Amino acid sequence: MTDYEIKVQRELKEWQHKMIASPGFFNSFSKRVQDKINKLIPERVHEAVTTAIKKMINAVLFGAQMTSAERNSHHSLELKEAIVAEKIKFYRNTAAAEGGITGAGGILLGLADFPLLLGIKLKMLFEIATVYGFDVDDYKERVYILYIFQLAFSSHKHRRNIYLKMYDWQQQQKKFPDSVDQFDWRVLQQEYRDYIDLAKMAQLIPVIGAPVGIVVNYRLLKKLGATAMNAYRMRWFESSKV
Repeated sequence: MTDYEIKVQRELKEWQHKMIASPGFFNSFSKRVQDKINKLIPERVHEAVTTAIKKMINAVLFGAQMTSAERNSHHSLELKEAIVAEKIKFYRNTAAAEGGITGAGGILLGLADFPLLLGIKLKMLFEIATVYGFDVDDYKERVYILYIFQLAFSSHKHRRNIYLKMYDWQQQQKKFPDSVDQFDWRVLQQEYRDYIDLAKMAQLIPVIGAPVGIVVNYRLLKKLGATAMNAYRMRWFESSKV
């Protein structure tokens, strides 16, 4: 094992510990409050949002080919992650610029930010997967991308459950549904919406919408990038044991 791999493995273990740690008081309290708010929202609204998110993610994640980049399974982990870091930087800056433009455009453009940002996030995940050497044409790899997305944008409790589905992926992937329609889209949309609600609502406010959009989108892509790197690091070290 190289010095870089030793360093990365140490960072990975720290991240894994955070994924399975019990939620603190603030996290538990916040989740209870959000659950109560969700119960007040009419069922038809939940169904409409769930359907919209499902269609958007299906169109991007399980639709057309997302990237033309060629996989390279021969690079060292250090080189792969240098490339990944550059891609995260590019998409982080792209998302920040998009957030600034839509945030400055008032409510209508602010609402357009949601599908645009979703596409940027998923496009970045596809490219990261490719750099690590995984075939994104494979249905199972697209499911893994969906799990990474949930891992980054979920409550502490749900995040732990998702992490346990991803750990030891060679075995876990044998358990997931044969069809993407069997996934719990309701939970995904609620967790994602609850995670970004307050920040994205502020983006709709005149004057402050643009700077809020820049900062929020920048941070969301930064978090997603770090989550993806650690998720694929798990796969890297799991495969090295085989």
